[in-house]
Amino acid sequence: MNNGASPKHRERRQNMKKQGKDEMVNTEAGNGRATEKTPVQHIRADLRALRAKLSYSAILANIPYVVFLALLAVIYIANGHRAVEMQRELSKQQKQLKELRWQYMDAKTRLMNITMESKVIVSGSALGLKPLTLPAYSIVLNPQPGATPQH
Repeated sequence: MNNGASPKHRERRQNMKKQGKDEMVNTEAGNGRATEKTPVQHIRADLRALRAKLSYSAILANIPYVVFLALLAVIYIANGHRAVEMQRELSKQQKQLKELRWQYMDAKTRLMNITMESKVIVSGSALGLKPLTLPAYSIVLNPQPGATPQH
């Protein structure tokens, strides 16, 4: 690939490629004029630089950082799973609480209905009991001296 460049120029170009530096200016064959790189040359230079960054030695040098990123990814995923599981558990407990509230309200309503005076009279009449017509009184057996009677 001899395009009329001097040996010094070729050596300089090879050294720059080895160091991974992009050439900013190319010289045309033998006339010494400077020209800018074409877009294809820019893309090729970018790909060479990317390959240099993704080389085996570059990856080995960044293993602690890669491990740290992997650990963060695992923690992020685990946290997401934990949040979903907690949301499911919360939803299940809310449904259970709602069911228990309905049971409580039902039991409270039945108790109120059963303890109404008219319901007690009806259920007691089935057993042969009648409501009192006289006020209630207390029976005291063997009164102790000095004690006050209780009503």
